[in-house]
Amino acid sequence: MALLRVDFFSDVLEQGTSMTVLLPQHSRTRIGAPARGGDSAAPVLYLLHGLTDDATAWTRYSSIERYASERGLAVVMPQVHRSMYADEAHGAPFWTFLSTELPTVVEAFFRVSQRREDTFVAGLSMGGYGALRWALRRPERFAAAASLSGVLDVGGRQHGPPVSATDPLMHRVFGGREVTGSDDDLFAVLDRADPATLPKLWVGCGTEDELFPDNVRFRDACADRGVGVTIDFGPGDHLWSYWDAKIRDVIAWLPL
Repeated sequence: MALLRVDFFSDVLEQGTSMTVLLPQHSRTRIGAPARGGDSAAPVLYLLHGLTDDATAWTRYSSIERYASERGLAVVMPQVHRSMYADEAHGAPFWTFLSTELPTVVEAFFRVSQRREDTFVAGLSMGGYGALRWALRRPERFAAAASLSGVLDVGGRQHGPPVSATDPLMHRVFGGREVTGSDDDLFAVLDRADPATLPKLWVGCGTEDELFPDNVRFRDACADRGVGVTIDFGPGDHLWSYWDAKIRDVIAWLPL
């Protein structure tokens, strides 16, 4: 694999930003790291970071490079700070950057597939919310989407405990607008979605994770609405040891 740190200018954000990118590189002679790659454009996974992370987190704390190399998968890891992958009320339009500008930049810079069947998104915690939000609102772009320990009930957390811990973040991101029932609410987006058009969905969370109830509610909401989803609930907490293991499972699950 080739590992690239890409610093570029975003017209949407009106500032410079960064992403980390892994690109497949075929090799017959490298020892200990089987690699796939070819002459065709590589399938691509947009892999989203969590609230306290950045564009380097997945490469620093997991073996994503090794897992992606085994499948010949390109991986794009953008940076959105603490934005909840939303157009912030008191900040920058990170949802527009992610959903509109970033794919265009990636496709201009790198030889990756632009076909829906070769395009995937996944993320952890805040990034799990971002991944499902992107896939549910832009189902024509993705063949599959996965959330690891996702913050999936943002509407419930806007007003629920612990308000003191989340209120500054929620105010900066959403301002006075109500999340519940809006396009920022995964449950409301599910209500408006056509299950037949959605990508494959995967939702995993550790049973010791404080976000586990969010994930159970999302699973039940999918069942109520006839939306198919692969569920992976089991022992685990909100830790990189859990996410490192599960992202390998996600990559094995992708329809490559």
